[in-house]
Amino acid sequence: MSTQFDAVVIGAGFGGMGAAIQLRRLGYDNLLIVDRESDLGGTWHVNRYPGLAVDIPSATYSYSFEPNPNWSRLFAPGAELKRYATHVADKYDLRRHMRFDTAVTGAVWNEERAHWAVSFDGGDQVTAKYLLAATGFLSQPKTPDIEGIDSFAGKIIHTTAWDDDYDLTGKRAAVIGTGATGVQLIPEVAKKVSELTVYQRTPIWVSPKVDFTVPKAVRRLYAALPFTQRIARLAGTAFLELLMVTGVLHYRQMPLANKLGERLCRRHLARQVPDRELRRKLLPDYSFGCKRPTVSNEYYPTFTKDHVHLETTSISHVDAKGIVTEDGDRRDIDVLLLATGFDLWQVNFPAIEIIGRDGRDLGKWWRDNRFQAYEGITVPRFPNLLSLNSPYSYSGLSYFTTIESQMKHMDRLFTSMKRRGADVFEVTERANDEFLARMTEKVGDSIFALGECGTARSYYFNQHGEAVLLRPTSTVNAFREASRFPVEDYAYA
Repeated sequence: MSTQFDAVVIGAGFGGMGAAIQLRRLGYDNLLIVDRESDLGGTWHVNRYPGLAVDIPSATYSYSFEPNPNWSRLFAPGAELKRYATHVADKYDLRRHMRFDTAVTGAVWNEERAHWAVSFDGGDQVTAKYLLAATGFLSQPKTPDIEGIDSFAGKIIHTTAWDDDYDLTGKRAAVIGTGATGVQLIPEVAKKVSELTVYQRTPIWVSPKVDFTVPKAVRRLYAALPFTQRIARLAGTAFLELLMVTGVLHYRQMPLANKLGERLCRRHLARQVPDRELRRKLLPDYSFGCKRPTVSNEYYPTFTKDHVHLETTSISHVDAKGIVTEDGDRRDIDVLLLATGFDLWQVNFPAIEIIGRDGRDLGKWWRDNRFQAYEGITVPRFPNLLSLNSPYSYSGLSYFTTIESQMKHMDRLFTSMKRRGADVFEVTERANDEFLARMTEKVGDSIFALGECGTARSYYFNQHGEAVLLRPTSTVNAFREASRFPVEDYAYA
């Protein structure tokens, strides 16, 4: 079988599109971008629940080489992110490479032909010289394992499958989940329903949201003088770097940055919730940064409304009419809203079966031998594979920092490979082991190792209790190493 494509990219979200843009810059145009959904955009296509928006400044949540001067707000609503994704696909001529409603079931490395065989649901198969897994960190929805949930006679809606036709007006509703999605959803639901009960297992650190409409004059300025928007992007990135990267990942060196973030959240809660007992329930008992914090000006005040109830007792079971907690209290409801997030460590990493050299199963190998990836992108015995959502790959708070550092890594790697007249690359065991040892040592300086994270229930931690999702370095370091890593860390053929 001849090799059909230069590369197959799995995922048509921002990560997959960034990788495809970089491949085309490198001269590869025979690409196939596949996605199981009906259109591009990844999480910004799948999610459309009320209140959906970015939780970091919009200027930082975009490609640096393709700024958008037209964000309507400092924190843009989800629909604008979807439109931005469409704009990028059209401008960079990516849509012609895309195939939707196509679920990948697995990929196997063919040693003899030096290519990947990629299989799809339904039995079809294609081959490609390179495989790029861009399935995202938050792509596998998690449904809570609660006794009797299937017996509920009312409406159940997961935030990743929002039903736009269902009218919440006047309904008795319950929300399970108080992570970043719940923080956005709950205030909007409370505006429509007659009664709302929020079931909180783990409270979240919430800071003020300095949000506002971007004046048209500023948008015109950004369009006419792009460097002004770059300055805004730099300012936003610097703040996120201080709050999250320095305060969380470099906690040993800069504990005051972490305390600054925690104090900001505590004061925000105290200002917005006068009731002492309610404040106690909403205040996390784990260190700031153990779980991703978020921003909102409406979340805390929502719980002060008469028709909104915060329930912190564990759920016993669900029956046909509603929810019963461990203390016997029950709430009859019409609709159950699940803001229960995603499963990263059981069904993701990777999201599909990937079989490399000598029959090595990537998912099994990660689980048996620790989650690891050289520079967060390549793995030994998986030639010509770029795993774009991997252990130690997420850098900073903006996903675009990760995407663009990986694009730089691709540029250096493929340029080195072409210079040698090769078309196969594989990271060496030595380089991978050294990188893993360095990352493990640096995690020891973070809040994950030095703080109180036991009750956070954070997706930063895998099933072994290791915090291997975030790269424990500065974003500056991530970009520098992506452009300067030793090319000898790879074997070429």
